[in-house]
Amino acid sequence: MRVAITGATGFVGSRLVERLTEEGHSVLVFSRNAARARQTFPSTRFPNLEVVEYSPLESGDWQQRIAGCDGVVNLAGAPIAENRWTPERKKEILESRKIGTQKIVEAIGRAEPKPSVLVNSSAIGYYGTSETKTFDETNPPGDDFLAQVCQAWEAEAEKVKEVGTRLVILRTGIVLGMGGALAKMLLPFRLYAGGPLGSGRQWFSWIHREDLVNLIIKALTQPEMEGVFNATAPHPVRMSELCQTLGEVMNRPSWLPVPDFALEMLLGDAAQVILKGQQVLPKRTQASGFEYQYSTVRQAVEDVLSQA
Repeated sequence: MRVAITGATGFVGSRLVERLTEEGHSVLVFSRNAARARQTFPSTRFPNLEVVEYSPLESGDWQQRIAGCDGVVNLAGAPIAENRWTPERKKEILESRKIGTQKIVEAIGRAEPKPSVLVNSSAIGYYGTSETKTFDETNPPGDDFLAQVCQAWEAEAEKVKEVGTRLVILRTGIVLGMGGALAKMLLPFRLYAGGPLGSGRQWFSWIHREDLVNLIIKALTQPEMEGVFNATAPHPVRMSELCQTLGEVMNRPSWLPVPDFALEMLLGDAAQVILKGQQVLPKRTQASGFEYQYSTVRQAVEDVLSQA
């Protein structure tokens, strides 16, 4: 199988590339920085990999390289919770997903032969936030900024069905692995200053990175998978339970909370990604027969920390 991947040098994409090449597949990495991508994936270790430099928000010759690929995985998008949501930052978050997906779909439409499947990332922010509701793939979208971004993102991906390409949209929760959000939470625990962020009551819907990569590969290779699937573990937890688990596994206290105002001072509106959450269940994902390696947060945390 020949697979084109955007966002390949990121936390999830880099592991996906490793897995696909380990399994003997050919990978085409689309990157804005070809030199960085080649450093990340040296040819001595990744002989079946090719790097294509591209401008994700612009049409161009790079789009011709989609032709002949069996599948496309679109993971690209500006980081959401690393900076304040200024008007310029909000525009970047939206356009990196909406226009970036538009250009991928445009490339698939022009390709001959066309890829048979597009696996397009989305996020559980689609549902909005709540401390009381439970969401699955059948729920309507929320109305906050992230919900609007996800709706625009998915609407562009949906257009690929007009050219006969199968579409799988993965609404992804917080990804746990050695890196990403969990890595940022570990330092205060190591300093004996760990505790819940905000009230601790907000829901934390998560997925282990290995399970997410397995789900992406299943979506690429199983023709019966089509439509929207929640890429979350079957047992979401509240933030307080996650932090208690971290403390127990690390043998550190987990009682010192980080107050809302501290995160809001640091991140502004972007703090809502951490301070608010949603309880998301992967009903369609489980119905598809997908088997989780890490279905509980303790299993996931123990595995991640064993690699530290």
